[in-house]
Amino acid sequence: MTSVLYDVPGPKARRRSLIASIATGLLLAGVLAWVLLTLGGEGLFDYERWDIFQDPLVWSALGGALLVTLQVAVIASVIAVVLGSVFAVLRLSKVALVRVPTTIVLEFFRGMPVLLMMFFILILFATSQYWAVVLGLGLYNGAIIGEALRSGIVALPKGQREAGLALGLTPLKARLLIEFPQAFRSMTPIIVAQLVVLLKDSSLGYIVGLEELVRRQRTLAEFYGFSQYGFSFFVITLGAFLIVNLTLSYIARRLASRTPGGRATRRAARSAIGEMADTTVVPVQRAAERSRHRTESDYTGGSGSIQ
Repeated sequence: MTSVLYDVPGPKARRRSLIASIATGLLLAGVLAWVLLTLGGEGLFDYERWDIFQDPLVWSALGGALLVTLQVAVIASVIAVVLGSVFAVLRLSKVALVRVPTTIVLEFFRGMPVLLMMFFILILFATSQYWAVVLGLGLYNGAIIGEALRSGIVALPKGQREAGLALGLTPLKARLLIEFPQAFRSMTPIIVAQLVVLLKDSSLGYIVGLEELVRRQRTLAEFYGFSQYGFSFFVITLGAFLIVNLTLSYIARRLASRTPGGRATRRAARSAIGEMADTTVVPVQRAAERSRHRTESDYTGGSGSIQ
């Protein structure tokens, strides 16, 4: 049985997939249990290693640092999306004086490691650590998003642009009003996934001196005693990052399922080509019998025979 993109697995393949999933789950559960038992054996889950979190000031300090991390990520995300949109349009310009310098700048931002870019901004412009991190993340991820949007525009059918030109739009208006919105919509899951990477890269602010979540937890652990509370602060910080990033990843998957070619679209396509009618014989036969019965009833007025 063939789906839109792949062959639907048969009973044997589904059985093998189920066995592999159970075996993998048991293996991961075993590894996790071993890690927890090992850590517990070293006393890392003892009460005296976690009693510090009864102090509201500790949570207030961690919350303030998490807020700084989120602020950096949000502002850098806005800069990255706006800059990426501008890069994508300029990179596709027919004018070489616009396209070539844009390509050089974009490749420069893509090629430079984001940490070096933060130091570059910090040294060259003498900004604060906060803006060095924000601008470094915004420029680097803006270049990545710009390339993604450019790829989305190039992948569109030429008829989209030709239809806009036929309506009397200028080439720039056709690109901005017709092509760019479609490319942005189709590339939204990739953009969201890149913003998840941006949020994780915000922890690089620790190296340039920004008092974000990673640096704050390190400072607190050293203040209260790193040997006693270092592990517990690490776990709390890891949990905060996981909650935020998994939430964004869930949003990215939901967006991916709603974009053209996503899961929802594939379901609609399968329904349109009647795949459900092929996956099982009995329901199809019953549906056909009901349809035939209704047709005969229409002709006979419910008597069961054609007049």
